[in-house]
Amino acid sequence: MQIVTDQGMDLSRIDAEGLNIHTVPLRITLNGKTYIGGDDIDYVTFYQILTETGAFPTTSQPSPGDFADVYRNLAKTDPDILSIHISSGLSGTVNSARLGAEMVREANVTVLDSKTLSGPFGWQVQAAAHAIRAGWCLGDILKLVDQVREGTHTLFTLGDLRYLIHGGRISHLKGLMASMLNIKPIIGVAKDDGKYYAWGRAATLRRAIHRMADIVAEKVPLNIPVRVQFIHGNNLEGVAMIKERIASMFNNVFFDETLPVAPLLGAHTGPSVVGIGIAPLHIFTNSGLNILRTEKAIAA
Repeated sequence: MQIVTDQGMDLSRIDAEGLNIHTVPLRITLNGKTYIGGDDIDYVTFYQILTETGAFPTTSQPSPGDFADVYRNLAKTDPDILSIHISSGLSGTVNSARLGAEMVREANVTVLDSKTLSGPFGWQVQAAAHAIRAGWCLGDILKLVDQVREGTHTLFTLGDLRYLIHGGRISHLKGLMASMLNIKPIIGVAKDDGKYYAWGRAATLRRAIHRMADIVAEKVPLNIPVRVQFIHGNNLEGVAMIKERIASMFNNVFFDETLPVAPLLGAHTGPSVVGIGIAPLHIFTNSGLNILRTEKAIAA
């Protein structure tokens, strides 16, 4: 079995090493030029152009034909494919994947909606890839991915709402209106429909980051080991603030490598975004799979 995903997922190169993951790119148009996801523009260059030009990027999802081409090529070596994609509440990519699968009769494609994005999306793909490598059956793989999805909390904050508004994502946020542009929202990703919703708000980005950590502590017990993923646009200062706060609140934290938000996602959030994915560590260690890198330490 092989895995197909898209560039709404963030996973470090080290965590993806040795895993049979195939990515269908999404297109980004910025300042009059179109890029193929992160293949021909790195995040440093992307956010530099974003900052210098003030331009608003636009994105386009892969077509059913794009998916069909990938599935058809992979089916030549293994017809069994698990295709995991960015939340259907935020993108039509899952639907494109399903339509593409219908076009390739020689492939046995299972399309899965991650109902999230970025690093927490990457956790689902990573877990599935390890299970496939260990020879698990499809049913057990889907159960594991479901456990990862249900056990993970995803939230972020940002200092500038213009990118969310321009991309149409702000319409998913209950209780947020244009008059609140000076308020920094704490935004969560709902597990039932994978859409954005408001978890809170603050007057400054620093306060929003601190509030985000408080919300995390309300969702996950402080006395259990947790896995944490920090993501950002171009805001390492914000990452440092929330990392310090999380480390002081939880007894045992397994810190994943901090990741820049993929340009596909950064197009809708901008440089100021700071996010966190958090889940009980046992979800990743009790499966019998070597999902986590052994050289990474649990930090007290």
